[in-house]
Amino acid sequence: MADFLTDVETLRERARREMDKGPVTEAYGADLTRVLQVLNEALATEIVCTLRYKRHYYTASGIYAEPVAAEFLEHAAEEQQHADKLAQRIVQLGGQPDFNPDTLTSRAHAQYDASADLLDMIKEDLVAERVAIASYTEIAKWLGDGDPTTRRVFEELLAKEEEHADDLRGLLERIPQDKKPG
Repeated sequence: MADFLTDVETLRERARREMDKGPVTEAYGADLTRVLQVLNEALATEIVCTLRYKRHYYTASGIYAEPVAAEFLEHAAEEQQHADKLAQRIVQLGGQPDFNPDTLTSRAHAQYDASADLLDMIKEDLVAERVAIASYTEIAKWLGDGDPTTRRVFEELLAKEEEHADDLRGLLERIPQDKKPG
């Protein structure tokens, strides 16, 4: 049975020689350039979702608006936390987080929404959460063992996005669908 670990002297020499690479070592098994691109797309997605939830929070109205708006605000804060985690990971990997507002919506997986109707807001937020769930599931699978740390970041985000989708589905179940709450 062969040893799985490179000898310690070789590891030490590589670590000293490539200090400028930070946490990215020879053991890193993913396409770093593509990983940084995917992370920046996810960052754009989370920023767009934060903005969409904030807009919905401030513009929600009608008889059901108060509890729904509270949910929108909570989700906005959590989406911002997701964006922060992604930006931190991009920097850890030696990349630059892309916050350029001119290209956010074109890079994001989810869409911005300016619905005025509360029910439409909930539906559009649920669609966006489902897009994030599908995207992040694919990304986590694609990363596999090539970058387990980034994979775990996406798995954490995925769990929260699933929770958001469940929350929104619950709101839809509580609001009469035959009426158009304002």
